[in-house]
Amino acid sequence: MKILLVEDEFILASELSDTLESEGYEVVLVADNGEEALEFFKENEVDLILCDINIKGDWDGIQTIEKIIEIKQVPVIYLTAFTDKDTLERAKQTYPAAYIPKPYHITNLRMAIELAINNFAMKLDVKFLKDDKFDSRSKESILQINDDIFIKQNYQFVKFPLKDILYLEADNVYTNIITTQKKYVIRQALSAVQERLPLKQLVKIHRSYVININKIDSFNEHEVIVNGHQIPLSRSFKDDFMKHFMFR
Repeated sequence: MKILLVEDEFILASELSDTLESEGYEVVLVADNGEEALEFFKENEVDLILCDINIKGDWDGIQTIEKIIEIKQVPVIYLTAFTDKDTLERAKQTYPAAYIPKPYHITNLRMAIELAINNFAMKLDVKFLKDDKFDSRSKESILQINDDIFIKQNYQFVKFPLKDILYLEADNVYTNIITTQKKYVIRQALSAVQERLPLKQLVKIHRSYVININKIDSFNEHEVIVNGHQIPLSRSFKDDFMKHFMFR
């Protein structure tokens, strides 16, 4: 997950950046002023902003966020020593995901980041699978924001583009999501994962496999090659599989 950090205290910014990187996040920029943060945000992908309120430059942190969210909505967490009522009221007008007083604790920050992404995805009308056999925790393990998917792995959300999915593989009560870069494992049934991933190109070709039809290298009567991976093609799913092709 790509985090933009706006903080003008050099030592604190360095420590926080190192902590976030060690937690598995990617700090794409540490800016000490609003102008730099805004220009970077215009040209780069940012998933979440951690912003101090007292920063260098003509704008404070709240004014910076006001200008940023005029361009595109993004979850924001304020990290600040200012806890007075007036500042809090100003900050509330930008609808932050959290307002964390300094000195912060990494446990509180970790939870705030996870909730920020979760709540932001829900605000964008994430379509959750409506099925009583899945509890609330499983429903939170897949989130979508625009063309990206967040998968909950080891207590944090990990992002990858939808188009990177190669295939899904059933593994008992788990499903393996194989992408061009990595394998992700979540505790949900294969059919549930397929339903919750908004990619029409996902096609079931075997009771244990769903493939991204756009990633096919070749296929024959018995198997499909997806980015070098050999996937069995079941007779019972062959007709549905062939319907996705245009015959000339």
